Amino acid sequence: MRAARGLWAALALLLLPAGSRALRDGECEVCVTFLGRFYQSLKDNDVEFTPASIEKELLKTCKEAKGKENRLCYYVGATSDAATKIINEVSKPMSHHIPVEKICEKLKKKDSQICELKYEKQIDLSTADLRKLRVKELRRILDDWGEACKGCAEKSDFIRRIHELMPKYAPRAAGARADL
Repeated sequence: MRAARGLWAALALLLLPAGSRALRDGECEVCVTFLGRFYQSLKDNDVEFTPASIEKELLKTCKEAKGKENRLCYYVGATSDAATKIINEVSKPMSHHIPVEKICEKLKKKDSQICELKYEKQIDLSTADLRKLRVKELRRILDDWGEACKGCAEKSDFIRRIHELMPKYAPRAAGARADL
């Protein structure tokens, strides 16, 4: 009797949906977004869906990745300085067209840091008061644009540099600002 009850309990656990294993909304944000864009670029460029060709393209894409996406590439082993190589955990499932959410779920089991990556919130330059931002945030704006502020010692120097470059990198924001 006790054995039958245990058997039923084990069967019930197997049949119940494994909600704890599935990604929650917003979890693995960087992984899902980056791999989703990567998968779409493979389809757009008519790349052959073999693990070797996907791995080659991923290495190429990761060379150009910045910020959190570069950190994801590091965790997966797609950068030259990576200590581990679990790149095949991306290339093999992707060659079988497995959804990126499932790939990220499996990567999370291998390395939980992958799903801890989150994009930093974007600053709306058309409404933000640059004088109220921290120097770190002003630097990040310039870094996102691929620009530097050589010789900048004070906050006002960073703000001046952002104002100079805003028409080039954020023309809508530059047009919407009244303080220029």
